Amino acid sequence: MSWRIVVVSGSAKLDYQLGFLVVRKDTTTKIHLNEISVLMLESTAVSLTASLVCELLKRKIKLIFCDEKRNPCGEVLPYYGSHDSSAKLRTQIAWEDEVKAAVWTEIVAEKIRNQMEFLKELKKEEAGLLEEYLEELQFGDATNREGHAAKVYFNAVFGKDFTRTQECPMNAALNYGYTIVLSAFNRETAAGGYLTQFGIFHDNMFNPFNLSSDLMEPYRILVDRKVYRMKPQKFEHEEKMELVDLLNAEVLLSGRKEYVNNAIKIYAKSVFDALSEKDISLIRFYRNEL
Repeated sequence: MSWRIVVVSGSAKLDYQLGFLVVRKDTTTKIHLNEISVLMLESTAVSLTASLVCELLKRKIKLIFCDEKRNPCGEVLPYYGSHDSSAKLRTQIAWEDEVKAAVWTEIVAEKIRNQMEFLKELKKEEAGLLEEYLEELQFGDATNREGHAAKVYFNAVFGKDFTRTQECPMNAALNYGYTIVLSAFNRETAAGGYLTQFGIFHDNMFNPFNLSSDLMEPYRILVDRKVYRMKPQKFEHEEKMELVDLLNAEVLLSGRKEYVNNAIKIYAKSVFDALSEKDISLIRFYRNEL
């Protein structure tokens, strides 16, 4: 099972040799591709070969590029993530609206539940309000309890003056962490043979990752917890690596500990199965162990 998250910083040349990623800097490092789940190029001074990129795509290894400010700016997805991708796409297009609404209701409920539990840990009285929102949740979240809960939750965790639009280290850390988690879901969606563009709730014509945006909602709390504990006064390389390493944290899923990276894989497949088989009981959510 792939588990390494490899981050390349500074000037380097990358190529592929006999199953290995070869990183040439002042010294040469080799890492077998079977061990790698994510390769992040944190610097624009990195060059790599087409043969390496092709091999990464074949092995479903997520390749993330960063801009001159070292923030993620793009990723590479394979054309064919699964041997039966044509069949999977036909299935995805045929997902029924009622089933999608039922799955989205479960996802929203889990997201609000996770937020509520975190507020209880922090001894915030707003946890009671989120519990009310959870009880009021309607099919398909017709009354947008998710949006109401998010506003209350962020103000309770990060302060009344905090908004998600302001430029500050806290928001920079949240955005970076969410991008890393979204990328992991993009990988599993593509590897499963599905299109990231066709969501079950998100339907923005300018968002190429609507489905992944749906799936990741219950996992956002992992980033929130991490950033809250970090309380970053700056957001530079060290802070970014803490968030990248979040994928190697452990959560509890179906009675056993799993790395977040693997939990995402299990959970994403369970949602796809639930949608295709019209059975929301198949969805497997994690429990926080951090």
